[in-house]
Amino acid sequence: MSSLLLWLHIGFAIFTVGPLTAVTHAAPRAIRNNNVGLLQFIQRTTRFYSLASLGVLVFGIALGVYVGGGLLGKWYMTASMTLFIVAIVLLVVIDRDLRTAVRVLSNTDAKDDAKVQRGRIAGCAGLMSLIWLVILFLMIAPT
Repeated sequence: MSSLLLWLHIGFAIFTVGPLTAVTHAAPRAIRNNNVGLLQFIQRTTRFYSLASLGVLVFGIALGVYVGGGLLGKWYMTASMTLFIVAIVLLVVIDRDLRTAVRVLSNTDAKDDAKVQRGRIAGCAGLMSLIWLVILFLMIAPT
């Protein structure tokens, strides 16, 4: 059972976190180029992979419970889960800004260029990538 949970945990991490990171980093360029169609696709893709990435957390917790031995109480597990929740909050901010950018760029007013959203999305996406790397380090190094 632990092998299945580990396989699901790693599978969700690979197939959701990777694409999620790539698509959030593509958003600022789509905003800069005023490509509303691409931005709508990025927004839908971000929402889908954000929800799917919760599987990483769910199967990680399930694995920790199944293996037992106080694994979930280890400092690096607590730090990883906390950082994962921070990343999810950043994804909520990114999703909100993507929706706003789509609305602003769909408007015909030339003054609206979604510059604020572009900067915030780029910053949040960069911070989120750093969080993923720290979590990866915490899952490998202390063991």
